[in-house]
Amino acid sequence: MLSVQDVDLHYGAAQALWDVSLSAETGKVTCLMGRNGVGKTSLLKAIVGQHHVSGGKIVWEDADLGNLKPYERAKRGIAYVPQGREIFPLLSVRENLETGFAALGRGVKKAVPDEVFELFPVLKSMQGRRGGDLSGGQQQQLAIGRALVTRPRLLVLDEPTEGIQPSIIKDIGRAIAYLRDRGDMAILLVEQYFDFARELADRFAVMDRGEIVLAGTREELVDEDVRRRLTV
Repeated sequence: MLSVQDVDLHYGAAQALWDVSLSAETGKVTCLMGRNGVGKTSLLKAIVGQHHVSGGKIVWEDADLGNLKPYERAKRGIAYVPQGREIFPLLSVRENLETGFAALGRGVKKAVPDEVFELFPVLKSMQGRRGGDLSGGQQQQLAIGRALVTRPRLLVLDEPTEGIQPSIIKDIGRAIAYLRDRGDMAILLVEQYFDFARELADRFAVMDRGEIVLAGTREELVDEDVRRRLTV
């Protein structure tokens, strides 16, 4: 289980996160929502180690992550699919996937799991293509596939449907549902599309101006309260 406890985060003199707490449980999807610029990506980067928190703590599997570097967190089973995908455009699809091997410990078989190609068949047929030649939706599938190569127990996804065509959004939704139902992974999802999130998430947390302003299970939250916090 991931537990974010009373986290503050600063960029110099500016404070981006204020006393933020949330959790993500194994076998469930926790969806973090909010308008642009309210601190969602800052929180994700704090969880994966790209930002250092100035207060509070982040606990994963009963261990305080403290000052662990991003690669150390990856080795502890935390995988991050960043906004913008950040694939390697000059590497082939297979080479992009194989970069995930870096997070695997010694003695772990270095192979792309079959389920990556089962979830995203297009990646299998395009293994020799350069990552930069793929469409935006295909690159998003590649970024998720690369994260799965690391065999994560916590999967952190930052707006995986942004700028993606509807057919691939459905594929991504099915993949997230499959990973959730497999029962051995916690999933933290940042998402702008409420209808997409509503189908997948077990718990919601809504941010505004660096704070959590609404939180609860899918059954506890009123849809209109959430939508009101998402409108500009």
